[in-house]
Amino acid sequence: MAQGTGSINSDYKDWEWSADAGERARLLQSPSVEMAPKSRESQGNSLGATSVWGAVFIVVNAALGAGLLNFPAAFSMAGGVAAGIALQMCMLIFIIGGLVILAYCSQASNERTYQEVVWAVCGKVPGVLCEVAIAVYTFGTCIAFLIIIGDQEDKIIAALVTEPEEAGSNRWYTDRKFTISITAFLLILPLSIPKEIGFQKYASSLSVIGTWYVTAVIIIKYIWPDKELTPVEIPTSPSTWTAVFNAMPTICFGFQCHVSSVPVFNSMKQPEVKTWGAVVTAAMVIALFVYTGTGVCGFLTFGASVEQDILLSYPSNDIPVALARAFIILCVLTSYPILHFCGRAVLEGLWLRYTGVTVEEDVVRERRRRLLQTISWFLLTLLLALFIPDIGKVITVIGGLAACFIFVFPGLCLIQAKLSEIQETRALSWWALVSYGVFMVTLGAFIFGQTTANAIFVDLTA
Repeated sequence: MAQGTGSINSDYKDWEWSADAGERARLLQSPSVEMAPKSRESQGNSLGATSVWGAVFIVVNAALGAGLLNFPAAFSMAGGVAAGIALQMCMLIFIIGGLVILAYCSQASNERTYQEVVWAVCGKVPGVLCEVAIAVYTFGTCIAFLIIIGDQEDKIIAALVTEPEEAGSNRWYTDRKFTISITAFLLILPLSIPKEIGFQKYASSLSVIGTWYVTAVIIIKYIWPDKELTPVEIPTSPSTWTAVFNAMPTICFGFQCHVSSVPVFNSMKQPEVKTWGAVVTAAMVIALFVYTGTGVCGFLTFGASVEQDILLSYPSNDIPVALARAFIILCVLTSYPILHFCGRAVLEGLWLRYTGVTVEEDVVRERRRRLLQTISWFLLTLLLALFIPDIGKVITVIGGLAACFIFVFPGLCLIQAKLSEIQETRALSWWALVSYGVFMVTLGAFIFGQTTANAIFVDLTA
């Protein structure tokens, strides 16, 4: 596939913004991925240190997360188990295809991060849109993480407070806004300020363990349910043919690991597209089993009455579920700084290109600007999380953006990469790949438009 792609567009360098932001503050490089520095002479020849199985683990780690809490509700919205599984399987084909396309374009353009690939292959306008989308996506995800912290702390506090609900409901230290704020200021803000977040890579393994534990608890609770847990209604078909599309944002949000996939690909010992295809297929199948197990068992346990956050459907005094809540809190506490780092790095890259200042020249003001960016980001996400109590509303919005990373930008990259090939005749495979790219862009635009319209006219105005 790599032949004939030497003329891929790299006109982001001739924009009037600084080309030095080529470092892009090491934008969106996964903290659990280590790569050799990129150089013009060694591009395509330097080998990383990540094995095939290591790459599978990192991709699974990037895909799995707190998003699994919404899958039972997504199955309910889709209209049952059959519809939910069918929707996942159909989307998984394009999810894997997008990951392979990104690796192909990364290899052809010699770029090492998602947005740099979009810049090099598609040009300046899609490149800027991609970076803005990443910033908005990471911002929204940080809001969702704070809401999850509040949800789980509410249940934990309810289990610890032995007084009657009427007596304890007025205590200031049990107020949701207070618990989210104190947790955020004491734990999240200090972790978000450092310039580098390499120390966070060891916490990611614990997050994966926590994710698996949550899935195991939900499955066990379905097999051996508590006597008081009885579903009100278990839908077996969608209420309307459009209802199934309401589950798409959750699926996109759950499987979105595309932004961090390009650094993972370039960190491999043998960064080959064929090998990468096997890696992402294995990783997505693992993620599929986790999300399906959580979605099916959680949905069948509570039926149509399942909460947007599945753990909220369980009693507060359930010890195994309480431990799952603690794991989820730990997961989002370590994930927020990573997502903030990614968003901040994008903003930093945009600022450096806009001002035309190089990274080396801007060292003196970098610390002051980083503190301002971090505190502003933190306070805005905290304020919005305090007044948006339903995580489903946030997932609807950022799930639409996740569809852009999964479908739209990879589709655009594939189209532009094939159009850039110098060939006398267009083979059938060329037309097939271009058509596939067009379909991906169309599908991603539809999901983004549908979920965004639904968020504006249904969720946000409710």
